[in-house]
Parts: sequence; structure tokens; C-alpha cells
Amino acid sequence: MGLNIKPLADRVLIEPVEAETKTASGIIIPDNAKEKPQKGKVVAVGAGTKKNPITVKVGETVLYGKYAGTELKLEGKDYLIMRESDVLAII
Repeated sequence: MGLNIKPLADRVLIEPVEAETKTASGIIIPDNAKEKPQKGKVVAVGAGTKKNPITVKVGETVLYGKYAGTELKLEGKDYLIMRESDVLAII
């Protein structure tokens, strides 16, 4: 990936995974009923701080809080930048 962005301190840049458009049983979910994605792929990490070293790595898939982070649009794609403490789990 050719993004030229480096998060500062204990922040991470995440590319959200698209919300499902169909349920397991095959029902199509309309756009206005889709949940905001809460899962994404880490694409860049900051250097961390002495108090908060970074534990997630680029390429990992993570879960984060529903309203976590700040939305960004870079090179036509949507991303979130958030503190690593807003990341709930690595999956």
C-alpha cells in the first residue's frame, strides 16, 4: 500500500471492513439498515509512547468501538484513525 501517512504516538490507522450486504440466510440488507463497521485492518501504526507502547501490527484485523476514531478519506478510500486504546481486540 502506498499511503504516505504515519500516525503519531499511540494512534493507529485502520481500513474498515465493509459491512455485510447479505445475512447468512440470504436476506439482502439495505444501505440504511447496515451497521457501521466495527472491524478493520490495521494499515499504519504510530511509534507508541513510554506509557502506551503499540501492541497491534500492520496487517492485523481488529475490532473497535462503534463510535471510535476519526474518519478520514485518503486516496479515495475511507479510513479511521484512533488511539490504540480504542481497539478492543485482535482477531
